[in-house]
Formats: sequence, C-alpha cells, structure tokens
Amino acid sequence: MLIAKAGYAHTVGEDLLIPVKIPLSNNTVQRRIDETANNVEDALCSSLRTTQFSLQIDESCLPGNEALLLAYVRFIKDEKLVQELLFAKELVTDTKGASIFALLKAYFAEKKIPLANIVSVATDGAPSMSGIYRGFIPFLKREVPDVLAVHCVIHRQHLVAKKLSERLHCSLRIFRKMCEENDESYNRLLLHTEVRWLSKEHDVSLCEDLKKSKNDIAYMADLYSKFNKMNLQLQGDDVNLISTKAVVCSFIKKLVTFKSNLARRELRQFPKLFEINEEAKIHDEDIEVYCDHLQLLHEELIERFEDVVGMEVPGWIIDPFSCPDDAQVDLQEELVELQCNEELKPRFKDGYQAFWLQKKIPSLYPRLWAIVSKLLIAFPSSYLVEKGFSVVTDLLSKKRNRLEIAERGDLRLRLTNMAPDLQELVSRRQPQGSH
Repeated sequence: MLIAKAGYAHTVGEDLLIPVKIPLSNNTVQRRIDETANNVEDALCSSLRTTQFSLQIDESCLPGNEALLLAYVRFIKDEKLVQELLFAKELVTDTKGASIFALLKAYFAEKKIPLANIVSVATDGAPSMSGIYRGFIPFLKREVPDVLAVHCVIHRQHLVAKKLSERLHCSLRIFRKMCEENDESYNRLLLHTEVRWLSKEHDVSLCEDLKKSKNDIAYMADLYSKFNKMNLQLQGDDVNLISTKAVVCSFIKKLVTFKSNLARRELRQFPKLFEINEEAKIHDEDIEVYCDHLQLLHEELIERFEDVVGMEVPGWIIDPFSCPDDAQVDLQEELVELQCNEELKPRFKDGYQAFWLQKKIPSLYPRLWAIVSKLLIAFPSSYLVEKGFSVVTDLLSKKRNRLEIAERGDLRLRLTNMAPDLQELVSRRQPQGSH
C-alpha cells in the first residue's frame, strides 16, 4: 500500500525490498495493491448502501485518447464529512450523457447502492453533463427527481474572467508576445504575480506598445490576483454550499467597492496600478475603462451565479439557538425542541457544521435535517475530480504509461483516506509453510 500511496512504479519492490529478502516482485506488488484497493472499495460501498451522499462526476481524455470517468462521493461517517473516490471507469463507446448515466447505473446495481441515496450531484456544466434533454443530469433526475444539481462554481468564475473589452484583450496579446520573446515559462497574465514590464532586448515597437498597455496589464494583474484568491477559497475539502455563497456574494459586493474607489482615483486596492500611478499619473480615460470593466464583471457574476446568490440559507442553520420566529411554521416545533436539548448544545462551540453532524439530529429532527443535509453534504464544485485527474496524469508517466488506470487499484490507494482492513486481507493469505 505504501508503494501505491507514493505513486511509485511497482518494480520498486524488486529494487528495494528483494535485496532484504522480502519477496515482492512487480506482479506481487500489483496483486496486493489491487486486493487492498478492492477492500477499501467494498468498505466504501457498504457505507453508501445505508446513507445519503452527494456525487461529484466528470470525464476527461487520457494521453492515449481514452475517455476516463471519475466519480467522488461525500457522506457523513462518525459525525464527520468523508470524501472518497467512488470509481474510475473508462467510457468505451462515447462520452454522451446517456453513456455516462448507463455506466453509473450499472456500477450502482453491481454494488447494490440505491440511486435514491444520492442527494446532490456536481458537474462542470458541459453539455454531456447538464444538457437539457440528453445530459447526464436529466437522466439521473428521471430516477431521482429530488436530486440537487450543482454547476461547478470554479468553472463559472473562469468564464466570467474572460469578459474583456477589445482594448484589454489587445493589452493581453502584447503581454503574451513579450513573454514569448523573453522565453518565459508562462505567457498568460493569470499565472504572473510579478511582472517584468520592459526588457532592453525587445524590439522598439513592442516596447512602445507595452508602455501604452502598461496600465491595463497592471490593472488586470491586480484583478486576476483577486480572482485567484476567490478561486482558492472555493476549493478545499471542507467547502460547502453555505461557505460558497458567502465567498461569491462577498466578491460581487467587492466589485462594487472596487469600482467606486477607482472612480475616486483611490487605487490602494490595486497595488500594481497604485505603484504605476505614483510614477506617472493614470489618465481619466484609463480609469473609465477599468470602471466599465468592473461593472461588466459585476453584471456577469450576478447572472452566472444567480442560483448561488439566490440560494436561501436559513438563519437557524448558522445559529440554531436564535429565536425561531423567522423559521417556517412547520419547522418551528422541531427548532424549539432542538434549542432546549441540552445534550446537543455543547457541540455548537465547534461551529455550525460540527453541531449539525451529530448522530442524533437526523432521527430527532427529520424536517430540519432534510434542509440542512443538502447544504452541508452537497459538493459546490468538481474540485476533487479535477485533482484526481492530476493524479491520473502523474501515475501515467512515461515510465508507466501501460498502467491500466481504470482496472488497477493504484489510483484508489493514492487518493483514499480510508484505511484497509489489514486483518481481513491477511486472513485470506495462506502462511508460507516451513521447508
């Protein structure tokens, strides 16, 4: 298992362990990795048969042009949220929504996991996933009508970041050309945190164009750094729909503040632009362009994140011990009972999530839990799947490009947080007899 966790080639067993008299050939390592991964998968599926969970799913092409489908699940175990790789499967025929759903349904049938246990599903919003008629989500909703469909929030803000005027596009093209001529590792502004504006080796015309665009590039470098910060806040294992709404709404409101301050020539929230302004005053027409761009971004964010911004998060979820007057009438009775439950109160000091994940709550307060569970369990993005594909790329290195990633256990053991049942695995092995 340690070999799989580290992502090493299986021959490391021959190179390092055989010399110390431990019989671990390449085939032995592979066989034991597969057995351990199957043990982890069986334990995971056993949990999913009896609990609600959210699903995160996406497909991508491997170096050999094979289409790989990854699925993650999030569920509650021992009063904690657990996130695990459910499966990695190759899409043999095509990547259409019907094929993706058929593969998922067959896997659930094989593992005896009820589809009705899925409370939400997060995808990247591609047509094969969220198409109105033939996407994966419509097929799933026919089987599970109440499932909550979530469009990945990270992909949406990337689309918004592309909304630039012709002038700002032109400035980015000049910046890219400068980077290419200077042999930079990256040529996109989003990946530059420190910009080397001018180089004596550039031709005169490029330098002159760059001088004219310097203000634009500084503005966009500052703005994209803010997008990057927002992006990081939307990632991570503990992010839920409630925290996602807080991040998105705060960023939208910040855009209004940025625009208002820029209009007054208060540039301290844009450090690179402020630095340039100290050397040579920025023209009013530049300020107007940036304010117009911020207004456009504000409108686009509101439109693209309409579902997130409009999502209702009842106040009693964040503070269940406040007055229940604002709660729905059919919830008030349970809410009063909850507030008077002295056994549950101590966990509230650990935060609202730890409080609601207590084992007794679903059975004692089913109506409250029906609302809370989706907001806590649902994935707000396809972040884990994207991270999983990065691990796939790492495993399929040039030295290991023949690894059957969908059939072998290497990927699961590399990504899992679950411990295998070693006693069960050992019990299946016949001890080597004495000679």
